Parts: sequence; C-alpha cells; structure tokens
Amino acid sequence: MVYQLEGRLLEVCDCEVLCPCWIGEAPDNGTCDSVNAYHIDQGEVNGVDVSGRTFAVIAHIPGVATDGNWTVVAFVDDGATPEQRDAILSAFTGELGGPLADVAQLVGKVLAVEQVPISFEVVDGKGTLRIGSTVDAEMAPYVGPTGDVTTLNESVFSTIPGSPAYVAKASHYQRNSEQYGLKNVALREHNAIQGVFRFEA
Repeated sequence: MVYQLEGRLLEVCDCEVLCPCWIGEAPDNGTCDSVNAYHIDQGEVNGVDVSGRTFAVIAHIPGVATDGNWTVVAFVDDGATPEQRDAILSAFTGELGGPLADVAQLVGKVLAVEQVPISFEVVDGKGTLRIGSTVDAEMAPYVGPTGDVTTLNESVFSTIPGSPAYVAKASHYQRNSEQYGLKNVALREHNAIQGVFRFEA
C-alpha cells in the first residue's frame, strides 16, 4: 500500500449556502474562491507517518468544480518534517495515484507551495480553520428539529465518497491571497462543508 490516510476535510467558499458544486451545479457567482483543508488524523505515505499533519489549498475554480482547471496555492503545516512534507505533497499532487490523483487532476495551475502554521479545529461541522496569515474561518453546522446535525449524503461531487458531509455556515471567511494573484475574500454567513475521509492507494 502506497498511502493510507484518514481524517477530516473542510471546505469554505464564497457561495451563499450549500455549495452548488456538491450537487453538480455551477458556483453561485459563476466562479468559486475557496479553501480546502485536509487534516490527517492518522496515516502514512510510503512508510512515512504523517498523522497530525494538515494539507490545504486556496483555490480559484472557474466554473463547475468537476470541469477542473483550478488555480491553487498549496500549504503544508509547519509542524511537518521535510520528509513528511515531501510525502504529503507526493500523495496530494497525485504522484502516487489512487483517489487523490482524481482530485489532483482538477488542478490546472499551482502558483506556490508554502509551509506555514495551520490550525484545524473542526469536528462535525463546527470549529475554526486558520492558515498562517492567509485564511481565517469559523463555522457552525445546521441543526434539524430533532437536534441532529444536518448532513449531505451521496452527493454528486464528493471527494469523500461514502462519508456524510456536515452542512455548515461560516460566520466569517477571510482570505488574504492577493499576494499570490488570487482575489482576497472577506465574507460572513456563507458556505462551509466538512466531512471525514479515508484514502488508500
């Protein structure tokens, strides 16, 4: 086995509520400016233990997510050793094949790869994400009349097949990305979705 990774995925974007990409539709604004973060609770890549590490991208998506041609900046948390960093990037850039290669093929251009402090504190759709001085977001899930958190299951576009996605709203989403050639974002009460992933190859 080349890699085995388990953890939590978070997406925050500039769509209003309930990201249209997850049901195969175009973003609310025609394009999407998002952040996607993968916190690895447990896993290894080519024998390298990467448990506790986080990989993230900020992205400009020019249309429907599955059409690809994303422009991204990639981040690995600064707690990763050089060996862990290289292992994580080899997996998430699609070099090692498997389900992560399917996600990586959506990317058309990588503007930069950075290693910065990342704080990923999100469980069941509630919590915070901070990526250096670039991203600051906080979200809370929708809750149904029974008190259960609202989830999205078997969505058209899902990088976490078989796992429910916790549908949430970001009380704020701040993205300072102009230095990379991507637009800044400063929004309140917009879309956020979180789920649990298991990737193997």
